[in-house]
Amino acid sequence: MSTLAPTPGQTVGPFFGYALPFDGGPELVPVGHPDAIRLHGTVFDGAGQVVPDALIELWQADETGAVAQVEGSRARDGWTFTGFGRAPVDDTGHYSFTTLRPGPTESGRAAFFAITVFARGLLHRLFTRAYLPLAKDAAAADPLLSTVAEDRRATLIARPDDHGFVFDIRLQGPGETVFIEYGAR
Repeated sequence: MSTLAPTPGQTVGPFFGYALPFDGGPELVPVGHPDAIRLHGTVFDGAGQVVPDALIELWQADETGAVAQVEGSRARDGWTFTGFGRAPVDDTGHYSFTTLRPGPTESGRAAFFAITVFARGLLHRLFTRAYLPLAKDAAAADPLLSTVAEDRRATLIARPDDHGFVFDIRLQGPGETVFIEYGAR
């Protein structure tokens, strides 16, 4: 039996703007939760223009570093933290999540948000991480960050603001976000 050569994926959009968002998708915890923070940012293309029709998925551990393993990650019951959210960007390319500050999943690792980007023209979704601000030695000790050139690490570090963190995503060009590849496609 012969094996078939892999073919390129289909572009991931623009259908996702109305097919994938769900009620409460950006709220991993309710806005009034005492430990709620905001993770938000803007998606830019290679020319520095905003991407008005991207969709961002967020996966994360809770404050203790535990990865939620409850069924129904889209369920929003007002108290169960599922560690998953999905937010479409607005017309200005901006996305926002209400969530918890993640803890490190293992001792010696840096805390992060795992992010998936869907946008028009992409043949495959893109994966990246938004790390919380950390010391240089902690970045060097993290198994993933230590493999990223020091001058590129800043593209993976979220900036603090008054309500949480800002993480802008640049798909190409100057300051391009570092993207991660997981295995073969």
